[in-house]
Amino acid sequence: MAVTINPRRTPLIAGNWKMNLDHLQAIAFVQKLAWNLKDAGHDFTAVEAAVFPPFTDLRSVQTLISADKLQLAYGAQDVSEHDSGAYTGEISGAFLSQLECRYVIIGHSERRTLHGESDAVVAAKVAAAIKHNLSPIICVGETAEDLETHGPSAVPVAQLRAALAGVSNAADIVVAYEPVWAIGSGQAATPEQAEQVAAALRAVLSETLGQDVAGKTRILYGGSVKGSNIAGFMREPNVDGALVGGASLDIAEFSSIVRYQKHVAL
Repeated sequence: MAVTINPRRTPLIAGNWKMNLDHLQAIAFVQKLAWNLKDAGHDFTAVEAAVFPPFTDLRSVQTLISADKLQLAYGAQDVSEHDSGAYTGEISGAFLSQLECRYVIIGHSERRTLHGESDAVVAAKVAAAIKHNLSPIICVGETAEDLETHGPSAVPVAQLRAALAGVSNAADIVVAYEPVWAIGSGQAATPEQAEQVAAALRAVLSETLGQDVAGKTRILYGGSVKGSNIAGFMREPNVDGALVGGASLDIAEFSSIVRYQKHVAL
């Protein structure tokens, strides 16, 4: 089913800090990032910028953003599928909601591989996020072996179908295509590869949640994104932003990615 591209989808550049920066470092980083973007005249209504600190930083980031009325968005790197109970070390979506998080990353390849998260667990976490008014950023992607065995888009499409199994409403979700073979490798997918998969993912959204939701849902690319290659991805009609890893820890580089509209001709 063809999906009409919605030009009103606001691009989202999301910085996943992973296990980096303590709460004091986070305060300094967010202040400098906000100042950098403000000094450059960045329009946050044209391109949204969000940071995803470790859990221990979130209260500090919330307090700073609220007190200084910064326009940066923020979210968590994971969420529990459970609301409360005897789940040592887990973080409830209710807790994240109280911290005024807007987003939460779910199903990142590092969670799938290092922590054994199955498609069923990812689906349960997506449902938990939506229940607590958090926008899930659903990560999907294939390994080099998957790509060779199944071809492009097959694994990401299957992962997204599974993640949406419990979603029945027009929730504000985001999808992030992160080819595992590109993450941290320095070798990004080509814009054409990213577009092919993003278009297939949008078709899944249309089939499962309806064409209107599919047209509004932002699909991000992640995997060795830099200021020097972001514009190529953003030229593609189904790519609406980026989930940035290592480069999000460099203020100048991340700012350059956020400001791709200003310094690179599209």
